[in-house]
Amino acid sequence: MSTDIGDPGTFPSTAAIADEARRALDAIGVDPAALQGPHAVRTPITGGVIAHTRDDGPEQVDAAIGAAADAFLAWREVPAPVRGALVKRWGELLTLHKADLAAIVTAEVGKIRSEALGEVQEAIDIADLAVGQSRQLFGRTFPSERPGHRLAEMWHPLGVVGIITAFNFPVAVHAWNTTLALVVGDTVVWKPAGAGRLSALGASTLLERAARDVGAPEGIHQLVLADRVGGQRLVEDPRVPLVSATGSVTLGRRIAPVIAGRFGRALLELGGNNGAIVAPSADLDLAVRSIVFAAAGTAGQRCTTLRRLIVHRSVLDAVVARVADAFERLPIGSPTAAGTLVGPLIDGDAFAAQQAALDRAAAEGGTVIIGGRRVHADALPDAYYVEPALVRMPDQDGVMQDETFAPILYVLPYDTLEEAVSLHNGVPQGLSSAIFTQDQAEAERFLSVSGSDCGIANVNIGTSGAEIGGAFGGEKETGGGRESGSDAWKAYARRATTTVNYSGETRLAQGVEFL
Repeated sequence: MSTDIGDPGTFPSTAAIADEARRALDAIGVDPAALQGPHAVRTPITGGVIAHTRDDGPEQVDAAIGAAADAFLAWREVPAPVRGALVKRWGELLTLHKADLAAIVTAEVGKIRSEALGEVQEAIDIADLAVGQSRQLFGRTFPSERPGHRLAEMWHPLGVVGIITAFNFPVAVHAWNTTLALVVGDTVVWKPAGAGRLSALGASTLLERAARDVGAPEGIHQLVLADRVGGQRLVEDPRVPLVSATGSVTLGRRIAPVIAGRFGRALLELGGNNGAIVAPSADLDLAVRSIVFAAAGTAGQRCTTLRRLIVHRSVLDAVVARVADAFERLPIGSPTAAGTLVGPLIDGDAFAAQQAALDRAAAEGGTVIIGGRRVHADALPDAYYVEPALVRMPDQDGVMQDETFAPILYVLPYDTLEEAVSLHNGVPQGLSSAIFTQDQAEAERFLSVSGSDCGIANVNIGTSGAEIGGAFGGEKETGGGRESGSDAWKAYARRATTTVNYSGETRLAQGVEFL
């Protein structure tokens, strides 16, 4: 929000949140017609309704896919650096309206102001990266065994890219995918989460304005505000060669076979269940600061949230005491207040999942050291604020195998680095990981082939807060997808191996003679 309401225990009214969201939407230029419809948007800050949006049914989803497919025929012919000009303009508009879009994110999903601003900055940053990438869609040239032949590869756009995003990053993840897809030459159909529609309207409106400003073909980006049935149409449609989906492992299990059944591509960013190792040599001041943000930031609702802490016995008591003390002092409350560090869970289902996980942990011999209780319930019966929980566990064979999208940090001891790595890797998910150590050999072993099995491995920083320059994604049940930086743009393209014969003679490979 644009104003400092007060301390974390002082909450704005639902009407004030709605007014701020509407002000920001108006400043961006969102079509008022999109804000008229049956879908109620609730703010997790109070639990009240702050807006309504239209609901797009299967026919509207089909029409959006058709429009994007038609637009692709023109967009693919536009030179890549010219396509980059669209993304550049979008980045400029995102920068101009950064505070407005961040205010919507705060109102809609409950992020504290610095995290909401940081999310929009991620979209701006990936736009910058994609503009540069538009001039570097490199293929390679290979030596041919045949004289007078040139052997090379080229990269071409796929077509329509379907993007399905989760509530917790309602702006950034769409931008990761859309900026790269557009510069490669694809068109986009975006289905955001139900608790993310206002942010999607804001980001999409700015992209539409950018497209008009640079004269891009109409229809290259389509926003569908649809439910699960509408999303399924996107997954099933053969006109969508790539579906990029962010969400739970359950979502991935449901949609991946459908996409594979029609020989489409799936780019999946699913569950995290991330772990960190604290070695005997670790700088505990640095480690604890990193651990606390990674475990409690965004109220534990990041795919990269730290959920498992594996600590050497020699420093276990000290680490547990420091983290518990930090958890106890975290300001929990309204994300509109300057002093807040932990905002609300998205809804009552998230709270119920946290409580069920804590009950299961206790049944499996775990001990809640601190936290796990609901706060501000008397003042806000329809909103769900919770204390981050620190739980000592005897092993990780039970509840620790599952990701709970809430602030719970489980703690396990270890004796040797080999044991620590085995514990770390002993879960089905493989997104982000960390080790805190001043021992270079330990750090290198953690990063080696026999160390962390995750897509992201860090030394002396937490599991969350990845930069856009590196590819983002994970292994195992996390899905194997890669978005954002490095060569992630290749996911949105098809490779063609080409041979040009300029010898004037017919020559076959491998010395084959035919005529």
